[in-house]
Amino acid sequence: MPPGQREMARIERRLITTLTEACETAKSEIQGFTWLTHTADLNALTKTLKVTWVFETLADRQQAQVDAKARILELTAIALKEAGIDLSLSDRNVRLDSEEECQRSHDGDWQKRLARGD
Repeated sequence: MPPGQREMARIERRLITTLTEACETAKSEIQGFTWLTHTADLNALTKTLKVTWVFETLADRQQAQVDAKARILELTAIALKEAGIDLSLSDRNVRLDSEEECQRSHDGDWQKRLARGD
């Protein structure tokens, strides 16, 4: 039996808490990292969850892709596990982005950028 709406709300709150912890850890460890967010359809969480790690500049994002991608995946995996979400991570679930790229492509509109669905 799939989880009810109340249980899904609890999972969402736990996920927010655990991702916030991952974010705070990353700020002190990963050069240029500024914030993260997630999007998901709670009714299909494991199929739709996307965690976006945002860097200040394109150069910071590119450097993190090389130097910190494993740590980003590790922090994301820890957050998901602590939130009770069983999901194997991939580039489909974890994205790296930058304020610079959002400004250039979407005039700084993160809601529009995150909704692009790619």
